[in-house]
Amino acid sequence: MEKRKYRSKLRQLLGRRLLVVLLILFQIVLLAVMLFRSYQLYWLAGLLTVLSVVTAFHLLTRSDKSAFKLSLVFLILLFPVFGGAFYWVFHFQSGSYGFRRGLARLFKKQKEGYAPSSAALERAKKEMPKDARLLSYLQSTASFPVFQNTQTRYFPSGKQMLSTMLKDLEAAKRYIFLEYFIIEEGVMWDSILEILQRKAKEGLDVRVIYDDFGSLLTLPPSYEDTLRSMGIRCVAFNRFHPFLTTVQNNRDHRKITVIDGKIAYTGGINLADEYIDEKIRFGKWKDNSIRLCGDAASAFTVMFLQMWSTLTRTEEDPSHYRTAESFCAPSDGWVQPYTDNPMDEIPVGEQVYLHAINRTQSYLYITTPYLMVGDELLSALKYCAQSGIDVRIITPGKPDKPLVHFTTRSYYRELIRAGVKIYEYADGFIHAKTFLSDGDLAIVGTVNMDFRSLYLHFECGACLYRTESVSAIKEDFLDTLTHCRPITEKDCRPNPIVKLLQDICRIFAPLM
Repeated sequence: MEKRKYRSKLRQLLGRRLLVVLLILFQIVLLAVMLFRSYQLYWLAGLLTVLSVVTAFHLLTRSDKSAFKLSLVFLILLFPVFGGAFYWVFHFQSGSYGFRRGLARLFKKQKEGYAPSSAALERAKKEMPKDARLLSYLQSTASFPVFQNTQTRYFPSGKQMLSTMLKDLEAAKRYIFLEYFIIEEGVMWDSILEILQRKAKEGLDVRVIYDDFGSLLTLPPSYEDTLRSMGIRCVAFNRFHPFLTTVQNNRDHRKITVIDGKIAYTGGINLADEYIDEKIRFGKWKDNSIRLCGDAASAFTVMFLQMWSTLTRTEEDPSHYRTAESFCAPSDGWVQPYTDNPMDEIPVGEQVYLHAINRTQSYLYITTPYLMVGDELLSALKYCAQSGIDVRIITPGKPDKPLVHFTTRSYYRELIRAGVKIYEYADGFIHAKTFLSDGDLAIVGTVNMDFRSLYLHFECGACLYRTESVSAIKEDFLDTLTHCRPITEKDCRPNPIVKLLQDICRIFAPLM
């Protein structure tokens, strides 16, 4: 019976994958035919070339990141006959345009949900003068309050997180909200789903958001209906359509679990079996998560409800989901959750990382699955190391995306020459996204060090100021180093052909 069920799911997933591949191939062939015809009609080719030139100038005058603008301009001028035309076709698709406008409206209302406290901000700045600018930036500009009365617990693996999360889910009394980039049927998700289904029958408000593209090959089509039949409210973020469109770049990469407004989880861990080493894909999977118990959990409740409101076109009042009871002993530090979205001009994720780099005086430890950054972060990292600071970065030894890793190694050379120490995780794939600065500031979240996470995806994280979990993060980093291979400049010194290919890939890194 189990084998039959597994084969049925496999057929569903393969069928969906085949349909997507066929439709995309059809579009590529159609584009090739149109290109050939355009070259035959000289007057049309001339008009389209002029459009491409105008489009290139338009992009250069926009306030977007230079790396994105130059990548797009390069592509458009590389194919001048149809580059500009297709840019505008994809950019102004009615569904894409409406989706962007809806999300932009949502995040403009952000301040109404978080209700930041100026008194708490001033106390935090007084206690942590090194981080006063980040505290003010996140609360005053990006609208993310700083909290006390929050206990934090760091998990260096998916298995450790899951065992605690299951207990927290069992203890839920009012609601459970989950928002994840990837959900996959298997040991991890099934153990969670069994509790969610039970809690929904008990009358709790149970909701799930998953990214449709992230779960494209891990969930059957219309999985929302399956969950709804169990009494679980569910919606898929930005449903994937196998058509060439720019809006598919904007994905919900966040990982959030909120329980009764008292407990929240975030970090790199998705709800799939490789994250707990039940399924081996790229060797041992190294990841992490942070558990917040206390006032800071309410920020993740607001994050979830904002996204839910936009996707379902409903109005949610976050104040109805807050709790007034005291349920955790005060922590010895401060926590400032944050989220980042591509619909505004506030690069929150990048600014958080830049602050961590620039405020460091002794050591800076970073783990990231991808390392493809713009000039700002690259220059900051080099300057940090050149100033005599111990800068160490751990990346995967067994990458999940070979082309991305191939491009990443071109950044190694620059960083190593500046004094940054690069390590590759020899046991497998490291998916954790962590910054640790001087032992008193740590950042755990979903933001990779690549253009996609920093500028295209919806992301989230938590800044931990002098919390007990900061020392646990440092201990985990140093332990992970014992499973890593140090990379020297000689290791990443390619032959001229490979170097040329890497340099070409770097041009298109913002689009990867």
